Amino acid sequence: MSSIDDFFQKLYESAVSSHLKDKIEIRSKLKTMLGCFDDQTLVEKAPTLMETKEFSTYHRERWLFHFTADLSAPVYVLTPKNDRNDHPAVLALHGHGYGSREIVGLTDTGEEDNTAMGIHQHFAVQLVKRGMKVFAPEVIGFGDRRLTEDIENENASSCYRMAFHLLMAGKTLAGLRVFEARRVLDTIETFSDVCKTRLGVMGFSGGGLIAAHTAALDERIRATVLCGFTNTYKHSILTRNHCIDNYVPGAIEVAELPDYIGLIAPRPLFIESGSRDPIFPVKGTESALRRLTEIYENEHAGNQLDSHIFDGVHEISGKHSYDWMSKKLQK
Repeated sequence: MSSIDDFFQKLYESAVSSHLKDKIEIRSKLKTMLGCFDDQTLVEKAPTLMETKEFSTYHRERWLFHFTADLSAPVYVLTPKNDRNDHPAVLALHGHGYGSREIVGLTDTGEEDNTAMGIHQHFAVQLVKRGMKVFAPEVIGFGDRRLTEDIENENASSCYRMAFHLLMAGKTLAGLRVFEARRVLDTIETFSDVCKTRLGVMGFSGGGLIAAHTAALDERIRATVLCGFTNTYKHSILTRNHCIDNYVPGAIEVAELPDYIGLIAPRPLFIESGSRDPIFPVKGTESALRRLTEIYENEHAGNQLDSHIFDGVHEISGKHSYDWMSKKLQK
C-alpha cells in the first residue's frame, strides 16, 4: 500500500472511530448534512391531472404535483381497478435512466414499452398489479426534469451540475430529492382513496438512496424496499466512481451507511441486491445486512428485516420484494 493509499485508509478509520451511536443524534445530523430546504416557500396547490390511460387491471394517470414556487414534478399514479376506497400506497422511486416512464411501462418517448423490461423491471406496474396504488414521481435531474441545456444536448441527467450547484450553496442533491419525496408524501395523503396509515416506499439504485433517507426521516413510511443500493460507503462509493448524487459531505464522520438505513428500524425493511452487482458489490451488501441485523435485533424487531440476494447484476428482481410489500401494507 502506498503512502497515499495509507492516508485515505487512515482518514476512513479515523472517521469510523468517532461514529455516533444514538439514533436521535444520527437522524438530527443526517437532516443537517442533507441541507436545509426550509427556506423554500411551500405551495399548497392541488395537483393537476395531465393525462390518463386505461388498462385491464389498473388505470394510469399523470399528474403535476406542486412543491414550491419554482419546483413541481410530473407523477405517474397507477390505481388498481377494484372496489376499494382505502388503497395502500407506494412511493416508487426510479434510479438512473430516463425517468419515471421507465418504471411504469413506457419508453423514453412515452410509447408503451412492450420489449424487455430492463433493469427497472417496470416495477411500478408490478406493484399496482398486487393491489397497491403507486405514485412514481420524476426525480429531479432525470427525464423531463433535467436542466434545459442538458435536455437540448441530450445528456442523460443533470446530476453533476445540480449537485455541484447545491454543494456550493451548502446543500446536497440527495437532500433536495428527499425534500421532494416528502412533499410527494404530503400530496399522496390528499388522495381520498389512499389509506394514510399504509404508506410504503420502494427505490432502486439512486432511488434507493432517496427511499432510504426518506424512510429514515419520515415515520409516515410503514414499509421500505431498497433494491440495488444497500451497502457500506467503504465498499461502494469510496472504492469506485459513482454519480455525485451519492455524496453527502461529512456523512462518514457520523455513521456508516447501514446505520443511516438502520434509522428505519423497527419498521419493516426489505433489502434486495444482485450477487454480481458491480456498482454496489455484494460483499458490501452482506456487511451492511450484518449490521442491520444487529440494529433490528437490538430493537426486538428482527422479524421485520428481510432480504434477497439473487443471481443478477445491478437490477431489480422483485421475486420476493413485491409480495413482501403487499403483505406488509395490506395487513
